[in-house]
Amino acid sequence: MQSEATYRGAVYPWHCDHVGHMNVMWYVGKFDEATWNLFARIGLTPTYLRECGRGMAAVQQNITYQRELLAGDIVEVKSVLLEIRDRSIRFRHEMRNAETGEIAASCEITGVHMERQARKSVIFADAIRRTAARLIASPEPAEA
Repeated sequence: MQSEATYRGAVYPWHCDHVGHMNVMWYVGKFDEATWNLFARIGLTPTYLRECGRGMAAVQQNITYQRELLAGDIVEVKSVLLEIRDRSIRFRHEMRNAETGEIAASCEITGVHMERQARKSVIFADAIRRTAARLIASPEPAEA
């Protein structure tokens, strides 16, 4: 799967910290919004989650900050699936300054599929696993 846009937005002045850069809480928030758009593409829609009593929980999230984003910058997040297992999924987001194309931050997340009442992990539905498997990113070729 090629990475696809899962979030587009802008940096507003209230997103910035005391030194004028977008604060880390907003990076996490924008990555979270991208996550829900990515999940919907594989069938983990709000309707599915509500009707089936399911949920998703992030169990690991690693963010790399590369360039600052400032008030007024426009932002695009592209996402790619890396792995799907019976009960978990791993994916990567890349946030760019949409004007310059520069990578501002990247984030890799592992999430677990849960039964909300029991608060226990459960196996993904076959249709979700099949859809996700078709969208898994191809490994990058090794450099010579």
